[in-house]
Amino acid sequence: MTGKGVLLVGPSGTGKTALAYAIARELGKDTPFTVINGSEIYSTELKKTEVLMQAVRKSIGARIKQVRPVYQGVVKDLKVKVGRSRINPYAVMPREVQITLATKDDERTLSVGEEVAAQIYQQGIRKGDVIWIDAETGRIVKEGRAKSFEGAKSYDIEVERLVDIPAGPVRTQKEISFTVTLHDLDMNFAAQKLSFGLMFGLFTEREISDDVRRSVDEWVKEKINQGIAELIPGVLFIDDVHMLDIEAFSFLTKALESDLSPILILATNRGLTKIRGTDVESPHGIPLDLLDRLLIIQTKPYSENEIREIIKIRAEELDVAIDEAGIEELTKIGAQTSLRYAIQLIEPASIVAKRNGRQIITAEDVRYAAGLFMDVKKSINYVKEYESLMLK
Repeated sequence: MTGKGVLLVGPSGTGKTALAYAIARELGKDTPFTVINGSEIYSTELKKTEVLMQAVRKSIGARIKQVRPVYQGVVKDLKVKVGRSRINPYAVMPREVQITLATKDDERTLSVGEEVAAQIYQQGIRKGDVIWIDAETGRIVKEGRAKSFEGAKSYDIEVERLVDIPAGPVRTQKEISFTVTLHDLDMNFAAQKLSFGLMFGLFTEREISDDVRRSVDEWVKEKINQGIAELIPGVLFIDDVHMLDIEAFSFLTKALESDLSPILILATNRGLTKIRGTDVESPHGIPLDLLDRLLIIQTKPYSENEIREIIKIRAEELDVAIDEAGIEELTKIGAQTSLRYAIQLIEPASIVAKRNGRQIITAEDVRYAAGLFMDVKKSINYVKEYESLMLK
């Protein structure tokens, strides 16, 4: 699906945004996922195309693999030397740590300085934790608690992950992978040029130049060819896409044709309407040349059975008890007005029930809460009835 797009079309409250978030969750935590609204591109500081380009670059990731020299093992012993803080003389800070790491086959005692000692203090590392320390940068990563490690204090309830004690030597080579977006790399490369430019008093803009992005693309392709990086196409979700204008649509069409492009998910609740910035009418307010590149998925209003099930799920999420009559009353209101309105009535109905000395919401509580507020249809009728008394 890389370089392709999906358009979700349907009335308000039919789950378009929820579907986009569900897709992001299914793709995994490392998959870049960017959400913007169509109106967000009209920034006073950046050009429309720059806002969209940054959104596209945030939606493409590069998983970089490195083989680093590390010290790994379970913390067998920990001795901390503390001293007065340079900032606050009344506070003490770790100055030096003597740490003993052990694997199934090896054991080693290390003396580490102030920066590494501060990490040990901040992460709350204690005897029985499995960690590894980057031998070159001093970065510490805590992997969890060692299973049944002798001499380590344990608790009946542990929130930390239990892991096996590593095997092999304490000092070893470890493959480390991390994911960064192309936008992160753009900012990094731009910052390097900025620091160089400031030495000579050069003026720099907030926008990232094409030269910087070209350098990043070449660097990423080089790392991929070397086998130490992997490209991860993510998802760019643009809600209320009908708010974009003809220039923005032209840019998105070009972005889909690029070698490095994310999966594009668009959502709109508009039918036949004018393309913003023109007098041309088009389905969903999107130019036909871009529409032709999209797979269009329709979302329809929920049936009564679906509304009933969603209300039950929502009540469980809110930890609210509703009897069957109350659920039926909310279902009826949802079918007559909208699912969103029915869901919004759950919490007011819960407050009404508690004031009446009940922990379970009844149909009577729902009707009372519904009488306190207006849905869209009631609001329209109210405006028409008192139109002569309202400002225009």
